[in-house]
Amino acid sequence: MLNHSEKHLLLFKEEDGICTLTLNRPDTRNALSSKLLHELQNTFEIIASDKTIKVIILAGNGPMFSSGHDLKEIKRDNSYSKMHALFNQCSKMMITMQQLPQPIIAKVHGSALAAGCQLMCNCDLAISTKTANFALPGSSIGLFCSSPAVAVSRVASPKHTMEMLLLGEPFDADDALRFGLINRAVSEEKLDATVKNYAKKIANHSSLIISMGKNAFYKQINLDLDSAYAFTSEIMAKNLQEYDAHEGIDAFLEKRSPKWRGR
Repeated sequence: MLNHSEKHLLLFKEEDGICTLTLNRPDTRNALSSKLLHELQNTFEIIASDKTIKVIILAGNGPMFSSGHDLKEIKRDNSYSKMHALFNQCSKMMITMQQLPQPIIAKVHGSALAAGCQLMCNCDLAISTKTANFALPGSSIGLFCSSPAVAVSRVASPKHTMEMLLLGEPFDADDALRFGLINRAVSEEKLDATVKNYAKKIANHSSLIISMGKNAFYKQINLDLDSAYAFTSEIMAKNLQEYDAHEGIDAFLEKRSPKWRGR
C-alpha cells in the first residue's frame, strides 16, 4: 500500500491486521516537519478506508519517539502566515488520528517532547519504556506549548498540564503514569512484546464495534452529562442492531469463539 523504503519519512509495516507506522527522521530525533506531518496525514487517510487494518502502532526510529516540531524548519521562515499554516496542518493531522476507525497505540522510547508529547497523548493508548522522559519545554525557549496542551490536557488534569507547561522541565515515566499520559511503563526489553500484546487483543475484537466505540467515546467526552448519556444510549441501541453484536453475545452464551464480520 505504501512505500517501505527507509529513505521515506514514515515507514509502514502490516502484519495480521496490525499496522506499524514508524517516524523515520532519526537524525532530527523525529522532529515533526511539515513534510512528515503531510506523510502522516496522507497515510492516516489511506488507512481509514483499509478494512484489513484493525490497529495502528505509532513508533519512532532512532534515539527517541519525537522531539516535537522541527525548530530548524521554523527558524527558516517563522512568518505568521507560515506558522499559522504549520500549526493548522499539525492540528488537522491530530484530529484525523482521533477520527480514525482504528485505535492507535503509541510505542514510546527515549523522549516525547513538545509536539512529540502531543502526538503521544493524541493516540488512544500509550506504552513507554521505564527510562523514557516527557516534557512540554516550550516556555523555556519562548514558545509556549499551547497546541500540544490541547492533547495533553485531555488526558491529564489541568493542574498537571499546567505544571508541565509552566516549568517546561522533563519528567519521568512514573510521573507520566501518575499524570495519566501513558497506560504502562515497561522495561526496554519488554516494550515490543507489550505493545504487540495490546494490539493483538484489540485486533481480536470486531473492527466494526471497536470503530463505533472509539467514535462514540470521543464525541461523548465533551458533552454535558445528560447529553452524553442520551447520545451513548442511542449508540448502544444502534450497536445492538449490528450482526457482530448478535454474534458476540451468541458466542459468549454458547461458550465459543465469535466469527466477526467486522467493518
